[in-house]
Amino acid sequence: MNTEYFIAGRIAIKSERTFSKLIVRIAIAGVMLSLAVMMLSVAIIKGFKTEIQEKVRGYIGDVRIFKYSLNNSFELLPFVPQKKTIDQLNNNPDVEFYQPYATKPAIISANDEVEGINFKGIDKTFNWDYIRKHLVSGKVIDFADSAKATRQIMISQFTANRLRLKVGDDFIMYFVQNPPRKRPFKIVGIYDIGVEEIDKGFVIGDLNIIRRLNNWKPNEIGGIEIRIKDFSKLKLVSDHIYENMELNLKSESVSEYFPAIFTWLSLLDVNTKVLLVLMMVVGVINMITALLIMILERTNMIGILKAFGMTDYSVMKIFMYNALYLVGFGLLLGNILGLGLGFLQQYTHIYKLDQTSYYLSYVPIEIHFVDVLILNLATFVICLVVLILPSMLVSRISPLKAIRFK
Repeated sequence: MNTEYFIAGRIAIKSERTFSKLIVRIAIAGVMLSLAVMMLSVAIIKGFKTEIQEKVRGYIGDVRIFKYSLNNSFELLPFVPQKKTIDQLNNNPDVEFYQPYATKPAIISANDEVEGINFKGIDKTFNWDYIRKHLVSGKVIDFADSAKATRQIMISQFTANRLRLKVGDDFIMYFVQNPPRKRPFKIVGIYDIGVEEIDKGFVIGDLNIIRRLNNWKPNEIGGIEIRIKDFSKLKLVSDHIYENMELNLKSESVSEYFPAIFTWLSLLDVNTKVLLVLMMVVGVINMITALLIMILERTNMIGILKAFGMTDYSVMKIFMYNALYLVGFGLLLGNILGLGLGFLQQYTHIYKLDQTSYYLSYVPIEIHFVDVLILNLATFVICLVVLILPSMLVSRISPLKAIRFK
């Protein structure tokens, strides 16, 4: 029989001392809450980053190619992509798809209100998967009939609310040029991305409208949006695209186009690290305090065991077994609490957010098995390593003085 394990079990589980039970429960609760908070923090931060990145990259792509110009206007210069550029995009295994587009500043006039926007022109090759996921009402532009497509437009929920518009409404749009030119449009769809910089700044229409207004050739475009397969390779793929395209073209990644958003997302990583350290410190301090109190409370027992011939190492093992039980049971409850709340939020979205401030209407959760495993192992190892120090206190306890201790 493992004597140390048996005695540790009596102390931790079957102790009849009220104070010991209280200390054990506090220690277990501390580990449980620390692990649950760390687990939820990592899941929420990763959820935030993924959801916001998907919102931004889904609308403008991961990498944009456009003609190099010193002009800072929202309107892009026209170009016809050469075979070299198209071939490198077709042969690049990291590219999921690409699509042409162009932009032109304009002003919407409707219901005695005006709103300045950027008209984003796209063609029949446009990938609608992302927009369909954020479609509030209506449908996407139908390019089957090219004549009807030139009058169809999609606007954001933000713009629709500002101008009191809905699906099926008509309005006039004035394009900024000399002289200004106007075009009638009919709203076929309303979407809600949730990122104010996008919802407030863009509407979607037919690329041929920009070609006609600017007197472009039928095959000229303003730029190319590229979607890559693995977003973690963004810089690597973006640099590779830049190195292999035409000299008169320029590329820009989504992180360069929206630096404020991606800087904010990078700061979230710092907040996560600080929170993880704080929670780990709280859990460790709680365990050390609990173990010290239990050692002091069992001073008399330690003296008796030493008087019977038990070595300091064996006595240390008793309290290390005790600590192992506290940490293990705390981790079990922490996983139940953390994963339970995480999956509850992931499938019900019960905890809401202000979308205007956080770009999301609910708290996002992204749980990875590797993250859960690392947090469990790190908590377990750190707690046990740190608890070796207070457990060594038993070697300084004299049997004679301990037996007299009350």
